[in-house]
Amino acid sequence: MKAVIQRVSKASVTIDNKIVASISYGLLVLLGISDEDTQEDIEWLSKKIANLRIFGDENGVMNKSILDRDGNAIVVSQFTLHANTKKGNRPSYIKAAKPEIAIPLYEAFVEKFQQDLGKVVQTGEFGADMKVELLNDGPVTIIIDTKNKEY
Repeated sequence: MKAVIQRVSKASVTIDNKIVASISYGLLVLLGISDEDTQEDIEWLSKKIANLRIFGDENGVMNKSILDRDGNAIVVSQFTLHANTKKGNRPSYIKAAKPEIAIPLYEAFVEKFQQDLGKVVQTGEFGADMKVELLNDGPVTIIIDTKNKEY
């Protein structure tokens, strides 16, 4: 799994001119799923994101997690995170999981992330044409690939 985590002052997801998700202070997580991803990736990534210390403390130092700040989150599926751009100018998405594999893993990630945060996590709609709007706070943007994890 690949995730792009952005600390936001606000974020929203719109589908067909209707806002389907909206948060104030928290995290926007763009999630790409590959055929190789497993439940172990879900568990590790969810815990890692929930505990990432990328929010400011009382001294303005990034020393607090979303849990510490009681922030909210939106998770949006994004197969394009698995784009291969090595050859030519048209990206290949061959590493991105097909919907029959990706949807259950995406839903399992959202469920696990909700458990780790102890609150409802808003989402986009898998496979939909979404408009994602955000005000990146910092800016703080972190990229995590579970294939590069260390214990």
